[in-house]
Amino acid sequence: MSATERGGAAPSLKPLSAELAPAVLAFELANRDYFAAAVSDRGDEYFARFPDRYDALLAEQATGACAFYLLVTATGTVLGRFNLYDLADGTAEVGYRVAEHASGRGVATAAVRELSALASARHALHTLRAATAHENTASQRVLLKAGFIRTGPAGPADLGGKSGSWYQLDLLTTPSTAGG
Repeated sequence: MSATERGGAAPSLKPLSAELAPAVLAFELANRDYFAAAVSDRGDEYFARFPDRYDALLAEQATGACAFYLLVTATGTVLGRFNLYDLADGTAEVGYRVAEHASGRGVATAAVRELSALASARHALHTLRAATAHENTASQRVLLKAGFIRTGPAGPADLGGKSGSWYQLDLLTTPSTAGG
């Protein structure tokens, strides 16, 4: 990380936007192999059709069915993606990925906490759910540190062919982390 990322303004969650598309593509390409070690690879077609897929995400976000956020440094570098999927009846699923060079530094935990606060304040959600593969111990640690509790098994259909666990966070009983 640069000195600005370590000692300057902290990275912040920003809604997915058209102007951040090049930074998102750079983030995905730079970390492709790292991500593929923990989750199913997006495949070559994802990158070949990235502009269309990105536009589809923006359109989906505009409907309110999902809320996509990027963890962005003061210099505009994307450090992670933090998403709320399938917003319905006060509930959403959480998905996230963090750049390899930022992993293991508490970045994901802090961003999941910030996302949880946004989920409650901005999206009127009361319950968040996330699934992780058994092998993805880093993601399990992030969820537990962010206040999620393990609720049961997640099957291959939930995790791109892998088995794992579901985690849940009740936002109505969790102290807000907004503003601090």
